[in-house]
Amino acid sequence: MDERFGRYTQSLADSSNCGDAGMKQATTWTLAACLAVFISAAARAEDSARGTIKPLLSAKFSPDNDVKCLLSGIEAGDPTTGRSTLILKASAGCVVPWHFHTAEEQLIVISGAVLAEMTDHQPTRLGPGGFAMMAGHMAHQFTCQSKFACLMIVTFDRAYDIYWGKGG
Repeated sequence: MDERFGRYTQSLADSSNCGDAGMKQATTWTLAACLAVFISAAARAEDSARGTIKPLLSAKFSPDNDVKCLLSGIEAGDPTTGRSTLILKASAGCVVPWHFHTAEEQLIVISGAVLAEMTDHQPTRLGPGGFAMMAGHMAHQFTCQSKFACLMIVTFDRAYDIYWGKGG
């Protein structure tokens, strides 16, 4: 393992116990790492000849039709026809109730605390950089447990659909 990476991860671990300043620094580094990972995923979702790069501040959010406390924006791809990457903003206390998709879904938390629940797994609270992967047809739900909005990136490996409830 690269020694610099070891120092970086140790730095993040140390800063997570240092109060607000350490948390802000860890969040900033985690956000940068998440964006780097998803920029490469977003480029795959777009026409590989064109690619895409989008600063976080350029995200355009729209209200969700089903979950009123959730906003979403398409970062790359076309959810109606194939794989896609979306950015989600959930208000404090927002619950995205039990549901599943035909596609595999991957989630990375950028900011906030998100309780991730899925079939056959213990509920887990994810902070910045936290990751969850749900196979196609795996029921799951998310709750923003922060005092402020939760920001997340989700990717789908094929066209987006959603089925409400735990049946999968």
